[in-house]
Amino acid sequence: MGKIIGIDLGTTNSCVSVMEGNEAVVIPNAEGKRTTPSIIAFVEGGEIKVGDPAKRQAVTNPTKTIASIKRFMGHTFAETTEEAKRVPYSVVKGDNNTPRVDIDGRLYTAQELSAMTLQKMKKTAEDYLGQTVTEAVITVPAYFNDAQRQATKEAGEIAGLKVMRIINEPTAAALAYGLDKKGTDQKIAVYDLGGGTFDISVLELGDGVFEVLSTNGDTHLGGDDFDQVIIDWLADEFKTEEGIDLRLDPMSLQRLKEAAEKAKIELSSSAETEINLPYVTATASGPKHLVKKLSRAKFEQLSDTLVKRSMEPVAKALKDAGLSTSDIDEVILVGGSTRMPRIADEVEKFFGKKASKGVNPDEVVAIGAAIQGGVLSGDVKDVLLLDVTPLSLGIETMGGVMTVLIEANTTIPTKKSQVFSTASDSQPSVELHVLQGARAMAADNKTIGRFHLDGIPPAPRGVPQIEVSFDIDANGIIKVTATDKGTGKSHDIRIEASSGLTADEIEKMKQDAEANADADKIAKERAEKLNEADSTIFQTESQLKELGSKLTDDQKTAIEFALTELRFAHQSQDLEAIQKGLDNVNAAWKTATEAMYAQGGEQGQQAAPQQEQSGDNVEDVEFEEVK
Repeated sequence: MGKIIGIDLGTTNSCVSVMEGNEAVVIPNAEGKRTTPSIIAFVEGGEIKVGDPAKRQAVTNPTKTIASIKRFMGHTFAETTEEAKRVPYSVVKGDNNTPRVDIDGRLYTAQELSAMTLQKMKKTAEDYLGQTVTEAVITVPAYFNDAQRQATKEAGEIAGLKVMRIINEPTAAALAYGLDKKGTDQKIAVYDLGGGTFDISVLELGDGVFEVLSTNGDTHLGGDDFDQVIIDWLADEFKTEEGIDLRLDPMSLQRLKEAAEKAKIELSSSAETEINLPYVTATASGPKHLVKKLSRAKFEQLSDTLVKRSMEPVAKALKDAGLSTSDIDEVILVGGSTRMPRIADEVEKFFGKKASKGVNPDEVVAIGAAIQGGVLSGDVKDVLLLDVTPLSLGIETMGGVMTVLIEANTTIPTKKSQVFSTASDSQPSVELHVLQGARAMAADNKTIGRFHLDGIPPAPRGVPQIEVSFDIDANGIIKVTATDKGTGKSHDIRIEASSGLTADEIEKMKQDAEANADADKIAKERAEKLNEADSTIFQTESQLKELGSKLTDDQKTAIEFALTELRFAHQSQDLEAIQKGLDNVNAAWKTATEAMYAQGGEQGQQAAPQQEQSGDNVEDVEFEEVK
């Protein structure tokens, strides 16, 4: 069995880890960094860049650089209208009411784009391990619903990975924190503020058992929102002074985004920062510059509502776990956004204790995912993970009410059944409207599927007995079965299209991703060959200047002729001609250097007798070889 890698697929950054012996190792990417920006860029020539190379060109290519795509995962288009206004790329309505990113008329789903980041993680692991990787544990926010979990699983499949388990981010962090504390009984709270989502989970750890007692969160709250308050402040200030809204220009908006993120990071360690954006826009009167100072106090004032929003789920999670703050032994901060001093202060104030500094907030989730991979492969022993479903599950019944079958914070995997009946006489079929959420009315909850059970024999209302069963697996993914107990007729659905994609669409996207990987490989080989030609031309020109006097006219002519051919091939970018040109230049140099060395050898032989004569006065001495 090959290695099962652990991937933290983040809104802002992603990270990959693997078990090496008894320890999880975070794998650096090709750029040498331990985390990779979850950014994808489509550049001229059809090349797709992922990670740092994509981030570096974002300002000059804002409409084709995709960041924070995780915030669109598993949502309908209607649910993402506010998110779409914040990004410089175009988000449009696609099939099945899904949000799609429009790149030159080609519509990409959030799953396809996330798969590109996952492919980068897969390749990073393969380069490190020296073997093909096909299996992974991928993390999701604890408060992700079924559609969002399903979308994440689909992204993994499109990337060529068999997703062995979907694991909640706070739970993964707890695994990483508690693996070496198996002999200790503890109750811990994991406060996880990432780039786009917020989770709080309360767990009990003891004897290798990691039991989630409760979880809560907000899938529309993260570091992006803290950046946004700075963006809006800068844009509003500039609009007041210059009458121009920088948010309306994609390039200016991208520059604001980068400046806001940088300012937020700097304010974690400084009391004040200066935001300096020269030539941020231009008018008929000339270029305009943006220069503003932002203090930590002002930033904390701007983001006060966001911080308070995060504390509401914390209180709910603690209440659902039946605990008070004094029962919590440790508080773990996870996610890069928890580096903001105000967050640590607020958490400390709530729990009455300082948060643990024992984990790296950027890497701990991926490490936990790798540990779970080790548990599944049998490499990690004596660890049992008991997670929960974050939201209640049920069906719509008369009056538009959501009747709950499985309560939130129920340990998974789990199965629950309940008998329902018809609402009218001689009703031939029933429609099951499957819901997930925390509200009393069906309309206020998330629809995750609808299906019909047909062929019910005519009978007065209330007589037929329809048994509805919910089955939630360890990934938190749901299967629903409806059975007419009178006829034994049943219908079941695995809620797989809740993400908006069918099995055929996923397979097509998987094939497209594989084709893109081949195209990327060809593009890389092309770039490398062009670089090799460029380097050879430069080196050959330098060597001709340096060694030209030692070459015969014929040798020099042969090299110059081959070099001219290579220059033409390089200009035309004909790879076949470039390879031929490289071979000819190398062959011409080989002939010339062999002749040079042969000539040098003859001169050496002529000089040898003189060396022998001069050796008469040399004394022999004993020496000891040092080893």
